[in-house]
Amino acid sequence: MGHPAHERRRDSVRVGSAPAPAAARPARPSLASPWADKRAFLAGFLQHPREVGSVIPSSPWMERRLVRTAGLTEARTVVELGPGTGGTTRAFLRAMHADARLLAIELSPEFRDHLAQQQLDPRLVVQCGSAEQVADFLRLHKMPAPDVVISGIPFSTMPAAVADRIAAAVAEVLPPGGRFVAYQLRPHVARFTTPYLGQPSRSLELLNIPPMQVFCWTKGPAGARGPQG
Repeated sequence: MGHPAHERRRDSVRVGSAPAPAAARPARPSLASPWADKRAFLAGFLQHPREVGSVIPSSPWMERRLVRTAGLTEARTVVELGPGTGGTTRAFLRAMHADARLLAIELSPEFRDHLAQQQLDPRLVVQCGSAEQVADFLRLHKMPAPDVVISGIPFSTMPAAVADRIAAAVAEVLPPGGRFVAYQLRPHVARFTTPYLGQPSRSLELLNIPPMQVFCWTKGPAGARGPQG
C-alpha cells in the first residue's frame, strides 16, 4: 500500500484495452512473483516510510477480508487508494465482475510503474497522483460514482489537513449506499472520516503482519449523518 500525502504526478496507465463486456471472461490478473512484490514494497518503504503503511504487502487473509467487507462481487466501479505493489489489486480483480472497473490511485511513481507492469487486466486503470483528487480522476477516466472505495493509505502519518481533505473527497464521490473500506494499523482514519460518513463498523485481521483494523462506512441518504455500517 503506497500512500498519498500530496500530489506528485497525474500520470495514468490503462492496463489492457477497453473494459471487457459483461459476457466476456476477464483476463486473469498477472501473478507477479511474491518475492518481486516484497522487494519492491521494501524499497518503497525505505524511500518513503511515512507514505507506506507496512514493510511487507498484505496477507491473503487480509485480502479476503477486504473483498468480503467491500462486497466486491457486486461492485461495478471500484477505487483503490494506495495499491502499492498490487497484491490487494490482484485479489480485488479476481473477485470483481467481468464488466466492473478498478481505478487504482498511487502516489509513488515507482509503485505505479511496478503495478502497471504486473497487471494485465483490461478492467484496471492505474493513476499516479493524490487521493485528494479522486473526483478528478474518475472524471478523467469517464468512470461513474464508485460503489466502493478501498484505502490502505496510513492516515496516522499524513498531515491532518491532508487526511481531512482525503476523507471529504471520498465522502463526496460515494453515492448513497456506497462503501468506504479502510485497513489501518492505527484508528486515526475514523477521526477524519466519521464526521463525513458517520460511525463505521470495525473488525480486526490478526493474520497479517502487522495485524490490521478494518473500518467500513456506508454512505447514507443525501445529507444524512450518523451511524453507518
